[in-house]
Amino acid sequence: MKYLPIDKKLFIKNRKKFVTKMKSNSLAIFNSNDIYPVSADSTLPFAQHRDIFYLSGVDQEESILVIFPDAPKEMHREMLFLKETNAHIAVWEGEKLDKKSAFETSGIQSVFWLQDFNKVLAEIMTQTENVYINTNEHYRANVETETREARFIKILKSDFPAHTYLRSQPILQRLRSVKEIEEIALIQQACDITEKGFRRILSFVKPKVMEYEIEAEYIHEFTRNRANGFAYTPIVASGYSACVLHYIENNKQCKDGEVILMDVGASYANYASDMTRCVPVSGKFTERQKNVYNAVLRVKNAAAKMLIPNTIWADYHVEVGKLMTKELIDLGLITEEDVKNENPKWPAYKKYFMHGTSHHMGLDTHDYGILTEPMQAGMVFTVEPGIYIPEENLGIRIEDDYVIQEKGEPFNLMANIPITVEEIEALMA
Repeated sequence: MKYLPIDKKLFIKNRKKFVTKMKSNSLAIFNSNDIYPVSADSTLPFAQHRDIFYLSGVDQEESILVIFPDAPKEMHREMLFLKETNAHIAVWEGEKLDKKSAFETSGIQSVFWLQDFNKVLAEIMTQTENVYINTNEHYRANVETETREARFIKILKSDFPAHTYLRSQPILQRLRSVKEIEEIALIQQACDITEKGFRRILSFVKPKVMEYEIEAEYIHEFTRNRANGFAYTPIVASGYSACVLHYIENNKQCKDGEVILMDVGASYANYASDMTRCVPVSGKFTERQKNVYNAVLRVKNAAAKMLIPNTIWADYHVEVGKLMTKELIDLGLITEEDVKNENPKWPAYKKYFMHGTSHHMGLDTHDYGILTEPMQAGMVFTVEPGIYIPEENLGIRIEDDYVIQEKGEPFNLMANIPITVEEIEALMA
């Protein structure tokens, strides 16, 4: 991995939190992700399942974590099962975790090779009543491919049908949504790398540059600063393409007079950042572009101040909608009459601002968190309002990442990234 080692105390702490939420006489099992095939002998780069990483720090395929706090044998209370490494694997695939390095990574003493898993599982399943299984219950999830976790659950239930099966997700949704100070530091590192990428492109952008050339500048800067890569598929959208919310082709030429919307974030140690900035291709915003940009910026700044403990996500979005409505009226995009006659289920402002303002962020770009429960200190949210005007070939979105504080305004992890019209124009000049 490119990132620097993470202190195992974080993962020890995360497991202890999980154990406090488990029912007595229960064990929990977590699997790594598969390495996914492309065709022939080609595969996609490995990306670890965030839950096993959160609880162990293990960033390697074919790994299993078992947590069994009430196990009769102390050696079975926390266990890692890893693919056995050897000289042949080291030559062909690179060095894998051995038992010593697995302990140094995770803080788990009991490390077994994967071939011992079924034998140990058969023993501990006779000693427990309940088994926590790890299903994907994220509100945005739409999984069509059977995962390693899903295959394992199917086999487990078939082999041990008399046990009671419980869900890890309600526990993890709450635990992972509130970040430890070490996690916030890792997200900050991802944001700082993103800042370096953005500052790099400000002197690079000019008329006739291709969107994919800008994408290449970002990944160059990210990689040289130890990032895993992009935290999500980057959006580099010039002109009309900025009005396509999930535009990822990044294959058009940037023309003089257009604005480029860049929704780009680095991943560091599997922790995401999520930034959006808009820059004029020529280095100068037109008066109209500037007015729209500043309207979005005002909404972002005001919306961020609402991220305080006990705020309800749905209520927050209603209030942001009111802010955006005023700005759109001032810009001449909607009228008071439009607002008066609006459909409450699809307010007038939605014509030009059709997406949500904030989502949880952390190990996943759209991170775990239960949206119907009040916001808490330690949660990290994006704030990303936008105005999209297809008839003007103009889309503006501005996005920063914030940590909710016990008292006062949230902490902006992207406070050092240039954001005002004046800053951007000065740096591009």
